[in-house]
Amino acid sequence: MAKVERFAFHVPSLEELAGVLQKGLKENFADTQVSVVDCPDLTQEPFNFPAKGICGKPRIADVGGVPYLIPVVQKEKVYDLNAVAKDIELPGAFILGAGAASSRILGVNAELIPIVQTKSEKKPAVNGSYVAQISPADKGCLLEKYSSKYSDCEFGLLANLYASEGQPGKVIEVKANGRTGELNFVSCLRQILEKHYGEKPVGMGGTFVIQKGKAKIHIMPPEFSACPLNTDEDVNNWLKFFEMKAPLICQPVIVSRDPGFDLRVEHTHCFSHHGEGGHYHQDTSPDSVQYLGYFLPAELLFRIDRPLETHLVGRD
Repeated sequence: MAKVERFAFHVPSLEELAGVLQKGLKENFADTQVSVVDCPDLTQEPFNFPAKGICGKPRIADVGGVPYLIPVVQKEKVYDLNAVAKDIELPGAFILGAGAASSRILGVNAELIPIVQTKSEKKPAVNGSYVAQISPADKGCLLEKYSSKYSDCEFGLLANLYASEGQPGKVIEVKANGRTGELNFVSCLRQILEKHYGEKPVGMGGTFVIQKGKAKIHIMPPEFSACPLNTDEDVNNWLKFFEMKAPLICQPVIVSRDPGFDLRVEHTHCFSHHGEGGHYHQDTSPDSVQYLGYFLPAELLFRIDRPLETHLVGRD
């Protein structure tokens, strides 16, 4: 059994959080509007999620970690989202986030965009996840619905997950258009929280759409690196980078500050309905970019199978 560690986040009210984000986003975007709204029905376009909302016992899980991927891969590190739901004390949880696909299942290395209503005593799991991999045909992006080929809820190596009961409810809506600063949307949100809340870690997750513009996205190569990847430069030379077009539906997991669990403090994967997706880095069209997001602060953090030997390479 993987070791599970637990931590309680500082949880500000939605009204307070909206005010903090509104004030901070103005320094990085030309036009921002942050408000408390009813969560839209996420079973509808463009999301098409298997759950209506992101509310109800919100929590974050950081599973495995980059040290299981680099410098050298540890392929035996495989996990299951249904088991994670139990580990985080929320069986049947609706889970969103960013992780690595199971090479044991796929036969190759790939990006996983987890979107899963995990199994409960009454219902089987509904897997709405996507997988982004390098196309063997043209070396471009191959984005596929996970359930079109596979029936499990497995993943490998690492994942950053936002989990809830998948209920409707009040959430924070963030509109941000025209990026004027250097930070990407997710880093901007995280650094606003870190600056304001300091020593009190705040966790946040949900979903956002890049409605207009283009973004820099990476996909891991199908083969794990034969040579050890010891620096960020090594990692970036190994990854495959693309410019992808909106609309992109993104699943961010954000922790303002690591309270000592060797966390990846931000990690975002995205998918689309036009065949593009992967790991979000930054929009590449700052003048025209439009973001629309729905977020909720998490109550609890669960750290699952933390690597004993660690490093800070490849956390971008």
